[in-house]
Amino acid sequence: MTPADIALSRRKRAWAALALGLAVWAALAATGCAHRTRHPATVSRRPPPPAPTRAEPGPAPSRAPAPGPIVQGETGIASWYGHPYHGRKTANGETYNMYEMTAAHRTLPFNTQVRVHDLENGRDVTVRINDRGPFVEGRIIDLSFASAQAMGMPSTALVRLEILAPASPMGASIEPGVFAVQVGAFQDRQNAERLRSSIEQRYGPVTIQTFDRGDAVFYRIRVGRENSEDAARALAQKLVQAGFAIQTFVVRLD
Repeated sequence: MTPADIALSRRKRAWAALALGLAVWAALAATGCAHRTRHPATVSRRPPPPAPTRAEPGPAPSRAPAPGPIVQGETGIASWYGHPYHGRKTANGETYNMYEMTAAHRTLPFNTQVRVHDLENGRDVTVRINDRGPFVEGRIIDLSFASAQAMGMPSTALVRLEILAPASPMGASIEPGVFAVQVGAFQDRQNAERLRSSIEQRYGPVTIQTFDRGDAVFYRIRVGRENSEDAARALAQKLVQAGFAIQTFVVRLD
């Protein structure tokens, strides 16, 4: 065989290897879709049923994650909840008392003390975080009935959050946590199972949280067990780009 024949044979083998690699990459691509359930706010003298917010925390991670920074001055919409959640379990295992000064937040550690400043009427109230929520876009905290009444908030309000405890200076860190991404909530368990099967092939683990809203039971899909809120937000972006979700919420599990 001549040198020219040898060079030609080598080029053919290289092109064949490249074509095989592209075929394998294409076979691994997959997409899905996710549904979400939203519950609008209701102006009423009695606490309206809010968007699903109750959830049980998952087990602790096997490796201690790095602590996250304290975020002061978070601004957004506050809502409140009372009946039918009064007397039910909160995400940290307590019994919810709508007459205590507590609140739900998606990512702050349980027992964090937060002063909520109402930017509309100038009033404020101090609450303790003992629950998870609200799962409505734009809302950042879900106050107890008593907290909302103390702040003179009839339905929702624009607020700013000031973290009081743990007592650390700006730029310090709070205890590490475990975070997941909520990608949807279904009334049909089978739909939730199908979405879980599609997602966990690429982004597992995926868990289903059962939530009784009072008027209906929902099945929430939560993806991942990330060691930081930033990592969970990055995962949320990937899930949206892959077509598994339209709206996502990062949730602290512990």
